[in-house]
Amino acid sequence: MDAKGDLSRTFDTAAAGYQSARPAYPSALYQDLLDLTGLRRPARLLEIGCGPGKATGPLAGQGFQITALEPGPRLAEEARHNLVGLDVEVEASSFEDWQPTGDRFDLIYAATSWHWVDPEVKWAKAASLLAPGGHLAVFGAGHAFPEGFDPFFTEIQQTYDEIGEGVDGVWPPPPPDQLPDPSSDYEASGYFTVDAVRRYVWAQQYDADSYIALLNTFSGHIAMPPASRERLFDAVRAILGRRPDGLLTRHWVATLVVAHPR
Repeated sequence: MDAKGDLSRTFDTAAAGYQSARPAYPSALYQDLLDLTGLRRPARLLEIGCGPGKATGPLAGQGFQITALEPGPRLAEEARHNLVGLDVEVEASSFEDWQPTGDRFDLIYAATSWHWVDPEVKWAKAASLLAPGGHLAVFGAGHAFPEGFDPFFTEIQQTYDEIGEGVDGVWPPPPPDQLPDPSSDYEASGYFTVDAVRRYVWAQQYDADSYIALLNTFSGHIAMPPASRERLFDAVRAILGRRPDGLLTRHWVATLVVAHPR
């Protein structure tokens, strides 16, 4: 198994804490998704990499029928628990290994998971599974560094450097409005044409415990040597312990791409 495959499977070890630690996607993102795709009940959706159902519940709650794929067995079980009462079928399978039964979908979507799927498979397979007029939607939540971001993140970089987990490239990363447009990947696939790209930025506050819980859901942190991870967490507690309110502000950015098959 390659390094990327190894990391992709670490999330299953964080199944119990993933749902509460990861942020919800903005409601504006879901509204834009519905507006851009024209989805109406009872449309059929296929979700790739549903995790514990973070992005499944909001769409299932709109009355859509969802087949949700999740390769991690513990995450799949968490999703089934979290989505009780909704029209969702959770299958413990990767998209690459999943064997469709002939159904076609009005929307195929992936939330913070598309980059883990084999590019030799994902574009062609997704295009083949869409019904006429169907769409592919990809979005995810990542760390944003707008102007004036919390200096905590510059201070904690020293510890990341010391444990050999420093940032590749320049610091700080580019602000959200300078992030690259992902459209070229879709066009280069030969299977999709991009309809729209939307970007959303929001902020969330954390104390030491909730921020460490968040870090424990990231593949790179899960895979760290235990001593390095504990040293990092001690540094988080120390920095926030010097703040009167004990809080940090982390900004998030989500980029929604909606495309249709050629």
